[in-house]
Amino acid sequence: MIITKDHIGGLVFLCLSAAYGFYIGDISMLPGDEYEPFNAQTVPTALAYMGGVLSIALIVTASRDAGDRLSLKGYDFAIVVKLLALVVLFGLALEWVGFLVSTIFFLIGGYWLLGERRIKTLLIASVPFAVFIWFALSQLLDIYLAPGRLITTLFGG
Repeated sequence: MIITKDHIGGLVFLCLSAAYGFYIGDISMLPGDEYEPFNAQTVPTALAYMGGVLSIALIVTASRDAGDRLSLKGYDFAIVVKLLALVVLFGLALEWVGFLVSTIFFLIGGYWLLGERRIKTLLIASVPFAVFIWFALSQLLDIYLAPGRLITTLFGG
């Protein structure tokens, strides 16, 4: 059997969709919401099913040519590890400096790791996007995003 990148990608997404679907039951709902047609678990359930169906479709339709064999040459796994470390740092920074600041630094760090070195480009690519996402979440969707312990300590809250 020939395993290609498409097979591995499909299997990874199938595992992620299955794990996501497994934990949907942990999403808390208000009393009585379980009888509503649309509740806090509706969209995650649909995403888990769609992810599973699409990943199975990718596995089934993946090319099985000998020329498409899996080759790990040319991949820079050091960058992948650095980006994963950056994601962990982002998660830790959320509690201390809040969503907006940590997202800006996360995007700047990610672009810098991927090779962008011009400060102007880093700021233009990061700040407006982070502000837009913060605005959409906190102002339009009315989702509370904690400002962070450091911000609260310095400026009050």
